[in-house]
Amino acid sequence: MKPLLELRGLGVCYNGAVAPALEGVDLDLAAGERLAIIGESGSGKSTLARAISGLLPQTARLQGTVAWPGLDHPARNGRDIGFVFQDPASSLDPVMSVGDQVAEVAHANLDIDWGAARRLAVELLDRVKLPEPEALARAYPHQLSGGQKQRVVIAAAIVACPKLLIADEATSALDTIVQAEIVALIRRFVAEDGMALLFVSHDIALAANLADRIAVFRHGRMVEMAATAELLARPRSDYSRALLAAHLGLKAHSGASR
Repeated sequence: MKPLLELRGLGVCYNGAVAPALEGVDLDLAAGERLAIIGESGSGKSTLARAISGLLPQTARLQGTVAWPGLDHPARNGRDIGFVFQDPASSLDPVMSVGDQVAEVAHANLDIDWGAARRLAVELLDRVKLPEPEALARAYPHQLSGGQKQRVVIAAAIVACPKLLIADEATSALDTIVQAEIVALIRRFVAEDGMALLFVSHDIALAANLADRIAVFRHGRMVEMAATAELLARPRSDYSRALLAAHLGLKAHSGASR
């Protein structure tokens, strides 16, 4: 079976940068598969997500190929790719109601009129477990909490049932309890809608909770990729072992302090 997504020799260079942001990445993603990309800040994780979705800035130069063998057309943002960014506030228009923002994505990517798009938006706000979705659809972003804003962003990302959902540090700006709720939502939608997932995170515990496979990045290169259970039990690279050791050390310190 053809993979949904195929990367070959993928590299990204930014004008004026000393080193590439991404270099020599080969990666396949199957339809319905859940892949986590982990690594410290500056490892190339977000650059990879933006290269896949065509959201790189104009200062970036793309090398290699991003192919979609699992589609019979070029991948379209909103329709084939849903994207959940790190900061929900920056993803939402402050002068447009949140219901209209979800409806706008539906109207642009589905063959439905504005009335149907508005009704679908309310359904999606309900699906992401927002209270009183009809009333909340009329609210503006500043009236919502950070967790509520991220639920709206997820609703907009999945409204057209994309083949791939990319979550780029989608929980890092949220507290621990809300993080768990958002991860549970993402897991449920991926399972129910049959979407592939690319989950970008520096948190190996969150990644392990969601992913079938984990790819470890450092300095713009993929240093290791393995099934989640295998990587956690038998990491091959020194860097992966260091990430795991740091995570276990943080857990031990947290437990000792309680």
